[in-house]
Amino acid sequence: MPTDYKQATLEELARKGDAVSTKLALVGFDGFIDRIIHAVAQRQGLGDKYTPFPGLAAFGERIAAASGKSTNIELFLEREQLGGNGPLMARALMSAGLGVRYVGALGRPSVHPIFQDFARRTQAVSLSNPGITHALEFPDGKLMLGEPAALEELTFARLMESVGEGAMLDLLSRAHLIALVNWTQTPYMTEILEGLLTKALPMLDQRPRHFFFDLADPAKRLREELLAALRVMARYQNFGQVTLGLNLSESQQVAAVLGVAMKEITPDSLQLAATRIREKLDAGCVVIHPINGAACATREGAWWVDGPHCAQPAITTGGGDHFNAGFATAQLLGLPPPCCLTVGVSVSGFYVRNAHSPSLGEIASFLHTE
Repeated sequence: MPTDYKQATLEELARKGDAVSTKLALVGFDGFIDRIIHAVAQRQGLGDKYTPFPGLAAFGERIAAASGKSTNIELFLEREQLGGNGPLMARALMSAGLGVRYVGALGRPSVHPIFQDFARRTQAVSLSNPGITHALEFPDGKLMLGEPAALEELTFARLMESVGEGAMLDLLSRAHLIALVNWTQTPYMTEILEGLLTKALPMLDQRPRHFFFDLADPAKRLREELLAALRVMARYQNFGQVTLGLNLSESQQVAAVLGVAMKEITPDSLQLAATRIREKLDAGCVVIHPINGAACATREGAWWVDGPHCAQPAITTGGGDHFNAGFATAQLLGLPPPCCLTVGVSVSGFYVRNAHSPSLGEIASFLHTE
């Protein structure tokens, strides 16, 4: 295929895009209320009359300078919105045209108001109250301060009790894509994955299924916990196609626990790292998506695509989840890996510019103009 995959992706979407409405995704299990916040560097007046910190480095310098003293940093709440890796990915999948069912932390005993429309559209089953994320956004990145304590209620027993064993088997059986995300902030996620792997999946028919896993920055978790989780995720390959989605930081942490060398950060080195991680896990596909593009590796090879640059994003929280949704959607449609990467970076690129999830038609237009 050509180095620039835009035209090839447009042709693939034109031929296969209509099939998206026949696909069903089951997504779980987290849920967060995202508080999108700007850190104020200097005020010029009331309300939104302020200058935010220009980047994480400047923000960090202010904090470091307070060592042994103190400092006062104003946080300006831009908005509150639906959040969590699962809900954000699920919403992006719906915008692309898939049918989506959601199971996760949306409020208990009743769904939290911020999730009510989402829960209605996904016929959701809620397992616990949501967590809260204070997302401090900067032009060069974001600082996610989370309160995930509510997710301690998410256990395999709660899942089966709330959904029902028969209903859970039915959801798993009908889903073309099963996306199980935010391992890091879901304390019992490994046990949930093990339970589904041993007690549910063997009871399903053998038609092809896609499994998508996202870790959500495992830095706070023990290395042995991460390694155990990766090994459980890899065993899902016995029941379908496993894709492990990693941002740059996550890929470095996974590489470290698997003994994969990863020194330079270049397109070639990321393709090699994705290849080595995939081989260590014997997974179907490994994706690494830094902010400037994305690499993936399958049994057939490895690829890199450049991402669309956005100097002043309207939003960054959820960009990775939108990449995951775009990549997974393209996989379900049967697009070649480099075209899956192109759809992934395009969905993410559209979202950070426009602060809403695109349809496949909007992605085609985006590819024409970028």
